[in-house]
Amino acid sequence: MRKLKLEELNRVDVDTFKQQDKIAVSVILDNIRSAHNVGSIFRTCDGFAIEHIYLCGITARPPHKEINKTAIGATMSVDWSYNENITKVISDLKLRGYKILGMEQTNNTVSLQDLNIDPAQKYVIILGNEVEGVSDEAIALLDQAVEIPQFGTKHSFNVSVCAGICLYSLSNGMRAM
Repeated sequence: MRKLKLEELNRVDVDTFKQQDKIAVSVILDNIRSAHNVGSIFRTCDGFAIEHIYLCGITARPPHKEINKTAIGATMSVDWSYNENITKVISDLKLRGYKILGMEQTNNTVSLQDLNIDPAQKYVIILGNEVEGVSDEAIALLDQAVEIPQFGTKHSFNVSVCAGICLYSLSNGMRAM
C-alpha cells in the first residue's frame, strides 16, 4: 500500500467542476460566526458536488483570509451568494421546489439515519449559528428538522463536522438512483 499522489486522484479542474452536474442539494449558512467553519463547509460542498451555498446574516463572505485558509480554493469552485435575509432565501427556494431541512434539535426532529431521501427531490440543508443554532425565523419555514444522533456528553457537533456528516448522508441518498 502507498499513498496516492495528487495527480493520481484524477480530480477535475475548477472550470470542469463548474460545468459538471451537481446533486440537487444546496446549503444555507445561518449566521455562522467562524470564518474557519465557513471555509470548511465550502471545501465539503466541493467534495460532494453541492450545487450552491447561501450565506445569510452575519456569515462571513469570500474573499476572507480565514475562509481561504480552510476552503483551500473551494470558494472558486462552489457557487455561492449572500443575502442578509434568510427568510427571503428560504421562501425563494421553496417556490423553486426545494424541501427545506434544518439541522436542529426540536420537539419534532427526525434522526438523520431515518430521513427518507428521494433522489428526485431537491433539498436545502440549513446549518445554524455555533451557539444559537438555526434561527427561529428559519425554523418557522422548515419542512423538516433533522438531527445527528449523539452518544456523548455534548449537545451538538461543530457546525462544519455536522455539515460533513449530513452532506455525506444526503450525497449517498441522492446518488442512489
